[in-house]
Amino acid sequence: MKKPRVAVLMSGGVDSSVAAGLLKEAGYEVIGFTLQLWPSTKDVGGCCGLSAIEDAKRVARILDIPHYVLNCRKVFQEEVIDYFCRTYLSGRTPNPCIMCNRRIKFGYFLKKAQEIGADYIATGHYARIARKGTDYFLKKGIDAKRDQSYFLYNLDRGQLARILFPLGGLTKEEARKKARDFGFPNSEKEGSQEICFIPDNDYGRFLRGRIKKAAIPGPIFNLGGEELGRHKGIAFYTVGQREGLGISLPRPLYVVKIDPARNALIAAEKKSVFRTELLASDLAWVTDRPSETFTAKAKIRYRNPETPVQVELLNGRVRVKFKKPQFAVTPGQSVVFYRRNVVLGGGVIVS
Repeated sequence: MKKPRVAVLMSGGVDSSVAAGLLKEAGYEVIGFTLQLWPSTKDVGGCCGLSAIEDAKRVARILDIPHYVLNCRKVFQEEVIDYFCRTYLSGRTPNPCIMCNRRIKFGYFLKKAQEIGADYIATGHYARIARKGTDYFLKKGIDAKRDQSYFLYNLDRGQLARILFPLGGLTKEEARKKARDFGFPNSEKEGSQEICFIPDNDYGRFLRGRIKKAAIPGPIFNLGGEELGRHKGIAFYTVGQREGLGISLPRPLYVVKIDPARNALIAAEKKSVFRTELLASDLAWVTDRPSETFTAKAKIRYRNPETPVQVELLNGRVRVKFKKPQFAVTPGQSVVFYRRNVVLGGGVIVS
């Protein structure tokens, strides 16, 4: 009987390496792929650079599986880098990991894997896929500290039927132990940084090198319209930010709003940064589209705890009302809805 073929995305890190090892152990025909997302003349580290490719090749040799490098530089530039820069310039804060999952890993790569006859693709995400009859559901990973379902809310049922998440039932510690058991040289490798294509996390420098408009100074106003100071460029700030405003007052000020039309920041005391509701668009539902009004729990960013919400479906948008006011609801980030361990869907915060 022919083994099911799975194309595993191998970033060179512990998690994706263990995913490949577990799948081979389970009897799949495993083919490893590393996506080259960055020009070959630079090694930015993380999951985008040359060292990641070499680490993945070492693991593939140990597992005795084929390994290929897929050049995705052009599509990554268009779908992730350009989006990242464009979103910051519009006064919003992007989430490149969500966009990379949506457009690259589970979009572009899934299609490529199907072209070579793969039955599934797999990654090292800490999330689970459950099946009931012909329906598929996206669930949180067992390890609450590592759960990455927030980044995957754009997946639909057709995609879930073709995806495997071998690490969803493991903790990070268990995954590391598996890596040691397999004899992987990267078993103690640290996880990648927040944004893989910015190894030093200096996104301001990254934007300055690509977009001249990013560094145009402008005014900082208070809520009454009085100018308090000058900023270095709106792309370097996000809602809720306190550092870098350069304003000396008895009480600290925070960015309340970014106004790209005036190239301005609005700053106020911390209490003014809390919000009782938000609007979101670009909606995606993993489950059936909910009724016009429903209750759930929601995350407004990856590291935030879930909070009870009431959601009202509008024309292509949702209005989300919080049970308790939330700090720094940030346009450009995603709000993701949960019911217990199941991801319902989500959308991009507009205001």
